[in-house]
Amino acid sequence: MDKTDAKSLVAALSDKAMYQRLEALEALCVLEREGRLPAPASARDVNNHIHTTFSFSPYSPSRALWEAYTAGLCTAGIMDHDTMAGAPEFIEAGRLLGFPVTVGMECRVSMTDTPFAARHLNNPDQAGVAYMTLHGVPHDKFFALTNWMHPYRMARMARTRTMTKALDTLLAPHGIHVDFDRDIWPLSSADEGGSVTERHMLFAVARVLTEAFGPGAPTTAFVRDLLDGEIPLSLRDALDDDTNPHYFYDLLGVLKTGLLTRVYLPAASDECPPLREVIALCRKHDIILAYPYLGDVAESPTGDKKAQVFEDAFLDDLFAFISESGIPAVSYMPSRNTPGQLARVRALSERYGLFQVSGEDINQPRQHFVCLAMRGEAFANLYDSTWALIGHELHATAHPGMGLCSEATIRYMPALSDRIKLLGDYAHAIYGKGGHIQ
Repeated sequence: MDKTDAKSLVAALSDKAMYQRLEALEALCVLEREGRLPAPASARDVNNHIHTTFSFSPYSPSRALWEAYTAGLCTAGIMDHDTMAGAPEFIEAGRLLGFPVTVGMECRVSMTDTPFAARHLNNPDQAGVAYMTLHGVPHDKFFALTNWMHPYRMARMARTRTMTKALDTLLAPHGIHVDFDRDIWPLSSADEGGSVTERHMLFAVARVLTEAFGPGAPTTAFVRDLLDGEIPLSLRDALDDDTNPHYFYDLLGVLKTGLLTRVYLPAASDECPPLREVIALCRKHDIILAYPYLGDVAESPTGDKKAQVFEDAFLDDLFAFISESGIPAVSYMPSRNTPGQLARVRALSERYGLFQVSGEDINQPRQHFVCLAMRGEAFANLYDSTWALIGHELHATAHPGMGLCSEATIRYMPALSDRIKLLGDYAHAIYGKGGHIQ
């Protein structure tokens, strides 16, 4: 590793070994302090929902934070599926950069014992199963949370193995074979406590197909025949371009839309904890549990989601249930919903006194770390919420049971707006108004 060459150091942020990733990040910080690497211009932009290689992403925790920092964010949050294993590296990377971070986890929960057992909520693949995000995890709770999720991660991995065999059977007549241990496991960080997801499986298929037919038009032609022409027009040129730097991620998106449904197995109860257990877990460990609003969507620009109907038809009932169940927060992404959808979600959040957080779901390289849509004055509350989230995480780590939504804090300060200000001020006292430690 050449510690004087910024380009090679940025590449080393994706090294397999965590210590080398952090060593490269520290060297980049030295170059910046010495004036040999320009410091990025930081705005007030935030992002609380960045996936890393510990779930599925092109970015290691160190690389993810470097990309967030150089994009001009003033803070960033890790949000991997079913694991906190990447959180220690993310926090250490933040310390090296003098950059505030938040840590969390995303998981699927069973809605079987709720009025929405037969409904499609925010999960495109399965009714009665919802995604939840766990924000602001106190730093002494990482391993407890990861260990609690361990059996669910193992069940998910077993299901992915079964789906991989179905994919292999589907592709075998074409002379194509895909194997879990050979093709999928090495793409993940499962040996370090990370999860293996359907996206790993489809990324492996994209690589196997490309190795068999060659990048660009030959693979596109095979996929088009395999999927009976189901390739979005917006992606056909990108897939035919054998110099496309995002080729495998674009192909993954097409396979997720057209191929996954042919082998998809519904997540069973051993893979998704009941909602009531997740609520209890978050209360116990002072974690802020949020329901991520999806909303009815048109076809996505990345090609990995079809037009589909989700919560909008029963949103009033859903928010009433969220409040009654003790879920204290809702998250949403201003870039993916219409103004009407966002206005409705925000009004319902205000009605029920729900903490509002936001972040762009980063898991592939075409996505931008900065959400321009959030810069509108209507979303100023999301910046305040993010700083309160940072303050919550630090305060709940130092003072267990005294987080933003804990019973003791609410008794002391019932109004959510007051708690947001208090913990936001706490975070700013540590990091300064600009975000970075001075």
